[in-house]
Amino acid sequence: MKDNYHFIAISGSLRKNSYNTMVIKAAQKLAPANIIIERLSIAEVPMYNFDLHESFYPESVEKLAAGIKAADGVIIATPEYNYSIPGSLKNVIDFLSKHPLKPFDKKTVGIMSASPSLLGGVRAQYHLRQILVAVNAMTINMPEVVITQANKKFDEAGNLTDEKTTAFIKYFIDALADFAGILNQDVLI
Repeated sequence: MKDNYHFIAISGSLRKNSYNTMVIKAAQKLAPANIIIERLSIAEVPMYNFDLHESFYPESVEKLAAGIKAADGVIIATPEYNYSIPGSLKNVIDFLSKHPLKPFDKKTVGIMSASPSLLGGVRAQYHLRQILVAVNAMTINMPEVVITQANKKFDEAGNLTDEKTTAFIKYFIDALADFAGILNQDVLI
């Protein structure tokens, strides 16, 4: 097993004050010293179109593909839009599915969601898991981080204030590192 881990984190929300981006920032602060969580933005990724990558990929897609490929795992925090994931997140996955690096192939992926609702994005998580099967990502099944009533768990500066959620995100990060260590070990054999 590895001693140090590097995870790429992606927020499926483009909103300035996104709860899902706040969750990623909280995870970055809560991660132990041996785990680095680097947040990459999907805001600059254009709408998928085969013509855009017939000869080359946009720089924003190249950055994501290289970052994910080199990382020990990926954390995706997604809101729920109309019982599913945002179109912007699906668009990124579509682009990366065509990239020659196949960055999600056998990559450890942990999913989180946050919402002011009482469901916390559970339907989006389920749909995202279905989509990630197509790119052969290895999603961690447990723990599932579903943050309900997120508007009550962050302060005005975007800091996580809920102790139970804090403890659960720490547990999630440790579990993701354990899963990545096992999966990466098996891949190397």
